[in-house]
Amino acid sequence: MIYKGKEGQWSWIFHRITGIGVLLFLAIHIIDTMLIGWGPEIYNKVIAIYRNPIFKIGEVGLFAAVLYHALNGIRIILIDFIPETTKYHRQIFYVEMLLFFLAMIPVSFLMLSH
Repeated sequence: MIYKGKEGQWSWIFHRITGIGVLLFLAIHIIDTMLIGWGPEIYNKVIAIYRNPIFKIGEVGLFAAVLYHALNGIRIILIDFIPETTKYHRQIFYVEMLLFFLAMIPVSFLMLSH
């Protein structure tokens, strides 16, 4: 028998992936901010890279990662601290995903339209 994965497994996988993504962003952000110590020329060259349109998509991805990670963290807190919610973890997962998409649609439009 092969475990086919349900909502709990997928939320666990996405939580780890988004956590690593946010961690990588923070590391890159710390490094590019640190470059100011090497002078404004180097710092400005690196920051100019972020004006590339591909980074707009990356910003939307970063927002999606932070939003999912936060919403799933709230779901985990509910399940951990209110044991009665364990039997509703599937429904809570689907509410989380609904909130995620309801937030992502207008935010993506706003971020990509500028």
